[in-house]
Amino acid sequence: MNAPDKLVIGQPPQAAGQSHPHESARAQVRGAALYVDDIPEVRGTLHAAPILSTVAHGKLRGVDASAALAMPGVRGVVLACDIPGDPVLATFSHDEPVFAIDTVEYVGQVIGLVVAKTVMESRRASRKVKLDVEELPAVLSVREALARQNFVLPPVHVRRGDAAAALARAPHTLAGTLELGG
Repeated sequence: MNAPDKLVIGQPPQAAGQSHPHESARAQVRGAALYVDDIPEVRGTLHAAPILSTVAHGKLRGVDASAALAMPGVRGVVLACDIPGDPVLATFSHDEPVFAIDTVEYVGQVIGLVVAKTVMESRRASRKVKLDVEELPAVLSVREALARQNFVLPPVHVRRGDAAAALARAPHTLAGTLELGG
């Protein structure tokens, strides 16, 4: 393995750090780059708008889409019950439904979609869908979640050695709390 001729602290090695223009940079600067919104829609394209939960936590008892379905341009409504197969995303914990199934867990959770001829028709119609949600107490802070033992995933505990004994032997210790916004 050959070492570089000269390594200067704070500067990248000779092989790295070379600036290269993006393949579409010239077209973007000239205003000639093609974006998805620049591509004409295929005749018959339909648009979808989400039906969103306005409740932080509750039992989803029903969805009344009759007013939305009666609106101009609306072609249909898609809910969890309309998904063939597994209605849960294939995340590592298999805990994220595509659409709320029988429980809503946060404001803005997607309950379903309204499909219509135009974007605006789908958006207007999605706001006309009536949700029957029995509100349940919402957990709104980490402290509250810990007190209720209400976790998104099972807790993970990493332990090495005897922390209590090490702290007892330590010449100095600190006490307090630290909270991170994430």
